[in-house]
Amino acid sequence: MNMETQKLYYQDPYLREFPATVLSCEAAGEVWKVVLDQTAFYPEGGGQPADHGVLKAAGREIPVTDVHEKDGRVVHTCAAPVEAGTVVTGFLDWDRRFDHMQQHSGEHILSGILCRLYHCDNVGFHLGAETVTIDYNVEISWEQALEAERLANEAVWADRETEIFYPSSEELAALDYRSKKELTGQVRIVEFPEADRCACCGTHVERAGQVGLVKVLSCQKFREGVRMEILCGGRALRYLSGVYDQARAVGQRLSVKPLETGRAVERLEEELSAAKSRIADLEQTAFAAIAAEQKGRGDVVLFQSPMRPDSLRRLADAVGKACGGLGAVFSGEGEAWSYALVRTDGADIAPLVKELNQTLRGRGGGRKGFAQGSVQAARSEIEEFFRR
Repeated sequence: MNMETQKLYYQDPYLREFPATVLSCEAAGEVWKVVLDQTAFYPEGGGQPADHGVLKAAGREIPVTDVHEKDGRVVHTCAAPVEAGTVVTGFLDWDRRFDHMQQHSGEHILSGILCRLYHCDNVGFHLGAETVTIDYNVEISWEQALEAERLANEAVWADRETEIFYPSSEELAALDYRSKKELTGQVRIVEFPEADRCACCGTHVERAGQVGLVKVLSCQKFREGVRMEILCGGRALRYLSGVYDQARAVGQRLSVKPLETGRAVERLEEELSAAKSRIADLEQTAFAAIAAEQKGRGDVVLFQSPMRPDSLRRLADAVGKACGGLGAVFSGEGEAWSYALVRTDGADIAPLVKELNQTLRGRGGGRKGFAQGSVQAARSEIEEFFRR
């Protein structure tokens, strides 16, 4: 018996259901490995994940959770056994397959354009559940990536028919095409006219227009080149719709149009920076007044309402310099207090901090006359500690 599987996904990548006969079924732990005489389930390969779906037989639906090819046989990982000789009907998870076709075809179009423009090679491709990542072996700027994106979308909208062929060895030798490695034997060439010609074993859309849209999300330095993150088709639409919804929501809060939110946020940042500067000036005046009241009093313990760590540090520093001893400032309420301790007389503060943390369930530390941290204790406990 010829145990090789007829690969229907190459004959018709849009085939969603098909009849088949089970050639073998072997247990593999908690799953079963099923080989069919023919299949439309694409096995993982070439950076493209495997198809999922179900096999229906005798009123049962058996989930197909993974697919691999080995020695010409396509092996389906199934959740239940199905006896050899059984006639089944396979049903693909079409949404998953078509998504993979859009991502893979869009990647081809973009990579072909990038490699032509910037004389680079695609040295890595991963079609993930969320995004597609592509590695190139030369540096590509963000502006160059966006130019390639523009040209890729023009190729998509031109809607040329995808060409798939198997050249002879002589034809292959004379053919200009992309490939990550030297190829021998029968080679499958996938061509998107005016955009890309590449050796590939994956499934692709029939026409470029079915990719819908190509969107570059990022282009960051990686090894000797860059790693690019992209989305195509339905993924790109969902992503951009989400981005628009967020921009629209922010725009409503700021009373601007969605495409004006960037400038509105810049304006808010400028206003916030100015407000922080004014607050710092007011704090400095208040801290100077508080410190003046402690001038020459030696060790001082003060309690303040909750404040930012930087403000707490600056107040303790002012008090420490004024009092001439230990300036201990606690900010908080209840049994949650932050502290800053300052000594300007040169005494070692580390033993005090260690004892404070042990006694008052605290954490923190410092050096050279300064320490900052927090304690889990009531104000009365803190006051009792410093009275000892």
